[in-house]
Amino acid sequence: MPPPIQQALATAGIPEESIALFVQPVNSPAPLLAWNAEAPMNPASTMKLVTTLAALELLGPAYTWKTEVYAGGPVADDVLHGALVIKGYGDPKFTLERLWLLLREVRARGVRIIQGDLVLDRTYFAVPPLDPGAFDGEPYRPYNAGPDALLFNFNAVRVSFVPEPASGRVRVYAEPRPAGLEIENRLRSGPGPCHDWEPRFHATVASDWQRARIVFDGRYPEGCGEKSESFSVLANSQLFGDVFRQLWAELGGRLEGGVREGQVPDEAQLIVASKSPPLAEIVRDINKFSNNVMARQLFLTLGAHGFGPPATPETAARAIKAWLWQNRLDFPELVLENGAGLSRIERVSARHLGELLTRAWNSPTMPEFVASLPLAGVDGTLKKYMRANSAHGQAHLKTGYLEGVRAIAGYVRDSTGQRHVVVCFINHPNAGRARPVMEAVVQWVHEGGHRCCAD
Repeated sequence: MPPPIQQALATAGIPEESIALFVQPVNSPAPLLAWNAEAPMNPASTMKLVTTLAALELLGPAYTWKTEVYAGGPVADDVLHGALVIKGYGDPKFTLERLWLLLREVRARGVRIIQGDLVLDRTYFAVPPLDPGAFDGEPYRPYNAGPDALLFNFNAVRVSFVPEPASGRVRVYAEPRPAGLEIENRLRSGPGPCHDWEPRFHATVASDWQRARIVFDGRYPEGCGEKSESFSVLANSQLFGDVFRQLWAELGGRLEGGVREGQVPDEAQLIVASKSPPLAEIVRDINKFSNNVMARQLFLTLGAHGFGPPATPETAARAIKAWLWQNRLDFPELVLENGAGLSRIERVSARHLGELLTRAWNSPTMPEFVASLPLAGVDGTLKKYMRANSAHGQAHLKTGYLEGVRAIAGYVRDSTGQRHVVVCFINHPNAGRARPVMEAVVQWVHEGGHRCCAD
């Protein structure tokens, strides 16, 4: 164990048996450092590396998802005599803007009045009901949103805060603003810097997932300027239906029926389909910003690709393990629950994740994969890390963060220009103090760690 890392662990109160390390040059057959590297560890969000690399290789970086719109009856004189059916195939990035463009296409193709219902077909995935508060007691945080074959806008609304110093008020608005969401604004603006802005006001949420109310109270520092925060407070289908009605009315349309779930009838006619951004862009969003619900969508997509719909978490895990086996990667300790790392049971060893990253470096999809990782001190979840570290701008690393878990995994460029695979897992109650440990690991590699410490 290198002394700088030992010292950082001691300062953080983390015993050496609670850390797993693996460091290996990308062009070398042997590691420079392997400490506790065989132990199954909770990798937190670094598990996204397994999911995203498998997707790039199995689906290809140009892969896209579709969202289809069907007419459940004849269309004549701008009237659809039947239901409008929207079928999802797991698109991770079907956003407000994408829905608006899709509905413009439907209007342009001669539909204005829908005499039947809006039917949402979510059958491409078969996932058990999810309690969004079960993981950590934070049901309204978007990172806890569950996957859905017809996921809309990450199942979230973005609330913006705009201070108005002259009046002492704060303008608060949501986008989208579904009919089922009520916002009560009691915020006042006041002078002050913006550090730690969120704890200075309170958001109280009451929701039965069909309707929700958010009350904002407290003082908003004027030094923050405009900020935003996302909330997941309505069921995905409820959010979709509410926003559909709004957008359809804005486009001059009318929905005479209700909103319900169902399947595309055999006799329905395809009106139009929307394509997602390519997988390479989706993978970048997942890894740069550690987007959990997008990773869950991708995980299930692999299940549908490998074993057909409806996809389940079990078929998704089987698809990834089959891909590993086909590539002669035997990871017997690997446990996959949702492919996003938002889990208490997912496990992988530092050595095996390191072996996967070494293989990724020689993969045809290496450029897309490496470019998806946060750059130290520059962007994504590493934007505020290692700014004063010699490794600033020299490391592409995925981060992982859970209660009792900290992790980094990716690639570090040393001072001679050599790239190294680096994996560091810490599983310990004091993991929240581990940031200096992670930075010490990266700095040790960047400054040219020697070979004294291999097992």
